Amino acid sequence: MNKQPATTKRLAALDWTRIGMELDAFGVANAGPILTPLECARLAALYPDDAHYRSRVVMARHGFGSGEYKYFDYPLPPPVGALRAAFYPHLAAIANRWVASLGSDDNFPDTLDAMLARCHTAGQTKATPLMLSYTAGDYNCLHQDLYGAHVFPLQVVVLLSEPGRDFDGGEFVVVEQRPRMQSKAEVVSLRQGEAAIFATRERPKQGTKGVYRVQLRHGVSRLRHGHRKTLGLIFHDAG
Repeated sequence: MNKQPATTKRLAALDWTRIGMELDAFGVANAGPILTPLECARLAALYPDDAHYRSRVVMARHGFGSGEYKYFDYPLPPPVGALRAAFYPHLAAIANRWVASLGSDDNFPDTLDAMLARCHTAGQTKATPLMLSYTAGDYNCLHQDLYGAHVFPLQVVVLLSEPGRDFDGGEFVVVEQRPRMQSKAEVVSLRQGEAAIFATRERPKQGTKGVYRVQLRHGVSRLRHGHRKTLGLIFHDAG
């Protein structure tokens, strides 16, 4: 009998009822610890090896903030690919509940392979998982990771460094742009190995006249000290 990968078992054991409720209410949830410190260190150690990546982005050159990130290339390193595939079915269930609540006929397939096949048919063939690196003074402006016509409505960031030891500051922030109201921010405090799940572009919200769409953007506050690395998992590919 084949054994389930450790990441698959860990993700299956998460409190998905709580996670779904927090995503419904705030558009972001701390999923809890999903990687060990050793697994975090091994992933962070991939960053200097450009053989794993298809491109490097220096944020200041594009007005995105300060710091840099690199998009992985296919084939993804096995730990990254396994984590992406293991997260997807849990998130697809939430995503399909969201689109149904908005009265849409769209739905997302049950497996990551099927989702990526949909992207690739539309010309979105570039890998989107990424590694982000920040040093003192760096930050990431509020943004959305869209990349093409096919957009999966949830994504994940995993903190690979330990706050208070490796860095200070650099909080993960999600801002909700509410219609005809001031924007509302959620700050997610992560420890090493913990994952935040958040809305890529929008979430449904119940109003007095029914369910409507609320836009969200995410970013990272200024790093005050040290070095912070994170793994980003996006479930649609880029054109």
